[in-house]
Amino acid sequence: MSTLILLRHGQSQWNLDNRFTGWVDVDLTELGEQEAVAGGELMLAEGLAPAVLHTSLQKRAIRTAELALRAMDRQWIPVRRSWRLNERHYGGLQGLNKKETADQYGADQVKVWRRAYAIAPPELGDEDFAQQAEDPRYADLPRDVLPRTECLADVVERMMPYWYDGIVPDLEQHGAVLVAAHGNSLRALVKHLDGISDDDIVELNIPTGVPLVYELDDRAAPAKAMPLEHRYLGDPEAAKAKAEAVAKQAG
Repeated sequence: MSTLILLRHGQSQWNLDNRFTGWVDVDLTELGEQEAVAGGELMLAEGLAPAVLHTSLQKRAIRTAELALRAMDRQWIPVRRSWRLNERHYGGLQGLNKKETADQYGADQVKVWRRAYAIAPPELGDEDFAQQAEDPRYADLPRDVLPRTECLADVVERMMPYWYDGIVPDLEQHGAVLVAAHGNSLRALVKHLDGISDDDIVELNIPTGVPLVYELDDRAAPAKAMPLEHRYLGDPEAAKAKAEAVAKQAG
């Protein structure tokens, strides 16, 4: 059996400002830092000891992981990072206020851009895309790999190779892996693990800073195994309330 721990980053500054973030590299708020520490304390209280950490290339996920591991006194474990764990790219919506966008385009249209499985927001403009391509984190990637916008289906497509080639080998070798990432990259992984349909994944919301633990029966291999169980750590009602708060966001 192996243990997979998923941790969505704590509140970021643009979460607080109610802005579409996507691939913009925004840091945590003070509350986000507190959520990260609390997530680490929950893992420590449960006796969980991840042997390897996987994160995106975005600082809100990186710092969440660092703070959580500090709370567990496990900052020394190996770290792997990949752009494939980045948040969903929100294209031309990035940086816009969600409420103002809903006022301009209509709440129904914004809901489609936010939640529809296979419909992406408007693309990033050429100037902004060129700036993104020059970011040193992505400079070595072919430009045709870099997204201009993404729907959740796109996130599933770019994230799943990393599951098979990056995370699964560490589960097989080390037994316990922590993945600190984002709402949509984690939704993509949960969709795979739980076999959630394209229609039903629209309603899934993952709370910030609350570890989601999967115990995997890996007698065949973690990549093929069905989860034996999965659960949020801590107070179930608190996790539910956080997930509902995510669902109620304007975008």
